This record gives sequence, structure tokens and C-alpha cells, in this order.
Amino acid sequence: MLKNRLKLNAKKIDLFLKKYLKGQKRSLLISPMNYGVLSGGKKIRSSVILATGKLYNLKSNKLLNICGAVECIHSYSLIHDDLPCMDNDKLRRGKATAHIKYGESTAVLAGNSLLTLAFEMISDYRFNIKDKNKILLIKKLAECSGHTGIAGGQELDLKYEKKRKNFKDIINMQRKKTGKLFSFCCFAAGQIAGKSDKANRDLITLGEDIGLLFQLADDFLDVKGKSKYTGKTVNKDKKKGKSTIVNLVGYNNAYDYAINLKKKILRKLEKHGNKANDLKSIVNFILERKY
Repeated sequence: MLKNRLKLNAKKIDLFLKKYLKGQKRSLLISPMNYGVLSGGKKIRSSVILATGKLYNLKSNKLLNICGAVECIHSYSLIHDDLPCMDNDKLRRGKATAHIKYGESTAVLAGNSLLTLAFEMISDYRFNIKDKNKILLIKKLAECSGHTGIAGGQELDLKYEKKRKNFKDIINMQRKKTGKLFSFCCFAAGQIAGKSDKANRDLITLGEDIGLLFQLADDFLDVKGKSKYTGKTVNKDKKKGKSTIVNLVGYNNAYDYAINLKKKILRKLEKHGNKANDLKSIVNFILERKY
């Protein structure tokens, strides 16, 4: 049931992205941009946006620009993370990484272009929400993507290699690297629904916790996952000397921490009743996934 829903959501977002990119002026970067954002992937962040929207009876077409923007930001970050100067990965989503297929300079520029396209999607005149909401969403997405979010988290991840960092430092790094964009996913739905500042702050915390859970699951897959399912190289964190909770306290202790985090998230969702069923299913899926 959930897997089918995730596939349908991914298909819906891919159609939106294809149409949006097709409407762009032609350039040499359109092909690698398409490759980076449309080459598979679970589009799990978009499903979190749509599921959060259901808490407030928002229809999916009200959220497509947000989904598209988030997927552009996520894909840009993956293209850059895979570069030789960073994690030097050759496989992503079961295919050659962007720099392997197109070359390093083109990959950098395609990633940059996806980053800026995200803000174009939110500011688009066809995205029919109030201007003040657009401004706030753009500001919040910038915060979650830049030095206080994804980029800052990636910098810490690289700087922490081959160093024994403490538990708090690693969690803080992973909340920036992965949790911040998830926090935007939940916040954006609440903002469009017109929820209060207090409710939106709670959504930000909720999303960040979901993102941390997702990152922990990624760390588990690196240890026990298989490339044919994950679509990327496994067993690389230990080889690179990555600072992860798994490497710090061991797989079983890290998994216990993740289970408790999952329970905490599900408790927060109980107040929404049946409207939270989709989001609860996604949270359960995140920790149980094989890819």
C-alpha cells in the first residue's frame, strides 16, 4: 500500500519537474539537470510534504511547487556531495553519478542551476499563494539549504572524517545535513495551510526529527544494505572514517536510538488522528526500508 503510494507520489512529482524543465529556456545544462533530478529516487521528501498537507486537508496541487523545489535542492546537494572533492562517489540511484556522466565542471554547474531553479519554482506567478508566504518560504528554504543547513552539514561531515567526534556533535551535523530540508518539508505545508507560528515551530522540530531518522537509516544501510537495492556504494562510511553514530557506539546501540526516535515522532503525530496515517506510514517505512 505505502510503496504504491510512494511510487504514485514520485510519478506525480516527476511529471511536474519534467513539465517545468521543459518550459525553461534551452541551455547546455538542461540535460544534466534532468539527469540529476529525474534519475530515479524515492522522492521521499515530497511524500512527507504531501502527507503533512493531509494533516490540514491540503490538496496535492497546492503543494507541487514546494515538492519540486525541495527535490531540486536535494538533487543539487547529491550532485555536489558525489564530486571527487567531496565524497567521490561513482554510483547514485543505480546510475553513474552526474560528474561521471557529464564531467565535473558540468556537474557543478548543473547542481548550481537546480539550486536556483528551486527558488524560481516557489516565486513562480503560477504558484497561487500569498506573496508574503512565498517570501517566507524562500527565506526558510535558503536557511535550510545554505551554511546553516545542508551545505553547513556537509562541511561538518567532511571535516569530521577520521576524527572521533562526540554523540552531540554527530547528531548536530546530521540534523543540518539531512534534517533541515525535512524540517522545511513539514513547515512549508503548515505555512501554506495558515497554521500558527507555534504550530509551525512544532512542524519544524517534527520534520528535523524525521530527517534525522532518515539519515540514521542511511547509515544502517551503508553497513547492512546491498548496492543492488540502495543504488549506491555501500560500506563506505567506515572506509572513509566518517563520523556516524554507528561508528561511535556500534550498530545495535545506534539502532536502539533510532527506534526511540521513531517512537517519539509517532507520539507527536497521535494528536492528528487518522489524518496522520500517511505520515506515520512514511516514518515506519524510513527505518525499515531496504533502499
